[in-house]
Amino acid sequence: MRLSQMLFVTLREDPAEAEIPSHKLLLRAGYIRRIGSGIYAYLPLMWRVLKKVSQIVREEMDATGAQECLLPQLQPADLWRESGRWDTYTQAEGIMFAMTDRQQRELGLGPTHEEVITTIAKDMIRSYRQLPVHLYQIQTKFRDEIRPRFGLMRGREFIMKDGYSFHTNEESLKKTYQDMAQAYSNMLRRSGLQFRAVDADSGAIGGSGSQEFMVLAEAGEDEVLYTEDGQYAANVEKAVSMPADAEPSPFATFEKRETPGTETIDKLCKFLKCSPTQVVKNVLYQAVYDNGITVLVLVSIRGDQEVNQVKLLNELTKLAGNYQAKTVLFLTVPDAEAQRKWAAKSLPLGYMAPDVADDYIAGSKEVNSKFLRLVDRTAVDLTNFVTGSNESGYHVVGANWNKEFPLPATVVGVRTAKKGDRAVHNPEQTLQSARGIEVGHIFQLGTKYSQAMGATYTSEQGEEMPFMMGCYGVGVSRLAQSAVEQSYDKDGIIWPVAIAPYHAIISIPNISDAQQVEVAEKLYAELNQSGIETLLDDRDERAGVKFKDADLIGIPYRIVPGRSLKAGKVEVVERATHKSHEILIDEVNSTLKQWIEAAVS
Repeated sequence: MRLSQMLFVTLREDPAEAEIPSHKLLLRAGYIRRIGSGIYAYLPLMWRVLKKVSQIVREEMDATGAQECLLPQLQPADLWRESGRWDTYTQAEGIMFAMTDRQQRELGLGPTHEEVITTIAKDMIRSYRQLPVHLYQIQTKFRDEIRPRFGLMRGREFIMKDGYSFHTNEESLKKTYQDMAQAYSNMLRRSGLQFRAVDADSGAIGGSGSQEFMVLAEAGEDEVLYTEDGQYAANVEKAVSMPADAEPSPFATFEKRETPGTETIDKLCKFLKCSPTQVVKNVLYQAVYDNGITVLVLVSIRGDQEVNQVKLLNELTKLAGNYQAKTVLFLTVPDAEAQRKWAAKSLPLGYMAPDVADDYIAGSKEVNSKFLRLVDRTAVDLTNFVTGSNESGYHVVGANWNKEFPLPATVVGVRTAKKGDRAVHNPEQTLQSARGIEVGHIFQLGTKYSQAMGATYTSEQGEEMPFMMGCYGVGVSRLAQSAVEQSYDKDGIIWPVAIAPYHAIISIPNISDAQQVEVAEKLYAELNQSGIETLLDDRDERAGVKFKDADLIGIPYRIVPGRSLKAGKVEVVERATHKSHEILIDEVNSTLKQWIEAAVS
């Protein structure tokens, strides 16, 4: 392609709406254009990148025996009600675009396709002899993000590969799950990315085991915790660890003390001259279940620890049956306005004890009349601890479980693991931290969807059995932008060779110089003919402008037919290193072929 004929516009200044380097660079370099909030047009250069990423994904999926298909983007609400996820996706997470057609039928724009694919399996797979089956698609998905940001990282419309497998047993499912773990590693390695596979929470998708594939980058929204021995890696939502040991309590007897102005753990510990490891803090949450019941949750946890809301949400979901519900729609820390709706009297916030009385709750049909009391494992073994007194301005010291305070019946593990904690698998290893961009996620769904939707097959013994299922997703457009976030410099993008829109760009310094144009045209034809995808910058611009644009758009190799032509050579500059080589014109093709093969091998 000749740049003079291409839709090609670059910007010298960072666009106002862009926050992170990759977003700024993709806009500046003319790869994408914003059409609306979280909605972007993929321009010609970007589309070439996306096609290359898609091809790598497709090749790795096909190599596992998976079959490509294309599923509808419009999905009937009835399918999602069958699985029990309609309310979760339209109200709790609120990420589904929902609509009503002219016949008043409710529909959703697909953020994912478990319901559709389970319906297909239910209709078409009758016997164990047809299993296992693995179907995948590469398609546009839609999610109504609360705050679209970072360009293609968190958009409302994006390209994704999603795959779904069906099995007769867990052994078969685990084999495909492992095949996908390897395929995903291959995809990212072939795309030229540094990444880490980590244990993850299954979230609204559900199921048992799941793994995320994180591209390492400073601007990553996710924190990854890992050990140097390579034996453990998880995102912070899922990570487990051993907290620091609690310090001995300085309080030997139980007493109530005046502690004015000590609503926070830091203030309290300074006032009492004690360690936060000897404090039991009591954190209040408000959970709304899918049947409309609000439950006030009191979590008792060690003072130096923080509650992980994802872990807490999972625990509350397990308890949904106690409230005749299936799932949690919302989990929040109730603010003053929320408290006014259910509090019978003002709560002693910052001074609550584990036994704060249930009569603080004005019970109703919508609000459960008792606190759900949970205790984190970090607080269970504390003795002579400090905690609230249920009276503003006062705490108690020297308290013990089952003496001054009943130990809550439900013990949970909801603390947030953090950098520096000891590893569970080897306490000599401490957790390290890195930032990552999630580009892939694989799940072992089990029978979650097949049981809910009545999707069964006839087993070898003639029984009707629910399918065992797996689910596997890769964000194609997100992966492309994460490559930029991982690799750029002050001059622009540095694309990995495997997914760069073009391998090389020929920048003619002076289009009035007949020799420069002749050599450029010759190389342009030869390189493209031999499979080296090459751009020709034949614009009537200054050489400096062309070189800056070539660096900005990140093409791996820049060829300059300039002063070295007198010696029968051209200059070839490697974008990643800015290293310059003078190469004989007749050897440019073979040299670039060798470099490209080495880069993508």
